[in-house]
Amino acid sequence: MKTPRSYGRQSVRATLQPRELMQDSPDYADIWQARVVTLFPELFPGVLGASLTGKALQDGKWQLHTHDLRPYGIGKHRNVDDTPAGGGAGMVLRADVVGPALADAQSHAHGRWPILYMSPRGQRFDQAMARDLSTCAGVTMLCGRFEGVDERVIEHFGITEVSLGDFVMTGGELAAQAMIDATVRLLPGVLGNADSTVEESHSNGLLEHPQYTRPAIWEGREIPPVLMSGNHGEIAKWRQQQAEILTKTRRPDMWARRDHK
Repeated sequence: MKTPRSYGRQSVRATLQPRELMQDSPDYADIWQARVVTLFPELFPGVLGASLTGKALQDGKWQLHTHDLRPYGIGKHRNVDDTPAGGGAGMVLRADVVGPALADAQSHAHGRWPILYMSPRGQRFDQAMARDLSTCAGVTMLCGRFEGVDERVIEHFGITEVSLGDFVMTGGELAAQAMIDATVRLLPGVLGNADSTVEESHSNGLLEHPQYTRPAIWEGREIPPVLMSGNHGEIAKWRQQQAEILTKTRRPDMWARRDHK
């Protein structure tokens, strides 16, 4: 007897077989899509197949498609990279490999549909970008490897380079999953309570206020009395004050930007 699927317990380890969550299904114009061009399609959906994003994927609230770079490789061994022009260490993904793969991925695009390249030299990904991506029809993400991708591909397709932060990873797959997760949770119907995105960190230029729940006292520490008062006006005031204090102390750069608006 086949064991029923439980997406709450979905494993996030890599697999050589496509996830059932990612079975081919018709593309619908009103469903947000993520198309990922990668050398490692087996890494998807990964964490995207778990929890709320996985349930939303199962329920058809968004779609995920991977495009394997290897079949576009050159020659008998399907080579996807070559040595850097001008010399240097490492290898570079070839334009005549990545270009056709992106073209095929974009053949499914419609409406506003950006192409992003996961790159440490790109603009910093943030909540505003996630919110903007959630209003697009979809997004195509190019996951680099080695020393990167031939610059001509970036120029030809008008690709936007995006970074998670000032550090370098071995490939773009983890960054792509993080960006997709941040975007998918903003799609209509994905979160059970749409209001939960209103006061969270970065949504209004502030870090989120502290959160508490039962028990009322733990290890000698009690929940701030104002939160137990039932006075919603005072609770809102306290939360705003705490958010401002946290932002000033932990992220003075955010506070400075807010202060100059």
